[in-house]
Amino acid sequence: MSLYLPVVFVSILFWVIAHFLNKENAKYLLSGYNTMSEEERKNFDIDKYLVLFKKFFKQLSYYTFLFFLIAKYLYTDKIALILWSILISIAPLYLVFKGKEFKKK
Repeated sequence: MSLYLPVVFVSILFWVIAHFLNKENAKYLLSGYNTMSEEERKNFDIDKYLVLFKKFFKQLSYYTFLFFLIAKYLYTDKIALILWSILISIAPLYLVFKGKEFKKK
């Protein structure tokens, strides 16, 4: 059971991040956006980015948990946890590259 605790905690954390981040608190909580100048923020479509961001983190919370369960069934606990860790480390790269599309020209 203790093996599930970090996986469940991280999945819940991802879902909470997706649920509670909004346009009003993004300038305080969203890394990269919080360091932009006002001019740069005007040239960034935060509304469309938040749609992508929320969808990404909700799906990440569900799919990583499901991936862990499948990996635990197929492999040992240690290998399942390593594969899950690799997945949650690599997945945000998609968000970084996709997020560059939201800069207004």
